[in-house]
Amino acid sequence: AQATSVRHRASSVLQAVVAACSLAMKLNIANPSTGLQKVFEIDDDKKLLPFYDKRMSSEVSGDTLGDEFKGYVFRISGGNDKQGFPM
Repeated sequence: AQATSVRHRASSVLQAVVAACSLAMKLNIANPSTGLQKVFEIDDDKKLLPFYDKRMSSEVSGDTLGDEFKGYVFRISGGNDKQGFPM
């Protein structure tokens, strides 16, 4: 139980550091039914705010990314941090 608590605190700290650094985030958006896959790099922190502190399989509304993604819902299925460590 203690190891899980420490891991959770470390994860929260890492996410807070990433949020404070104002880094660009790459979003790999895929549509499994068509096989289409596209990568977007987003620099605007206001657009990225809903993606911070989310866990695997969390769903995020696409409305925050702009009119281009209005009405879409994205499911977080993976990722990695700045050093390349997986989620």
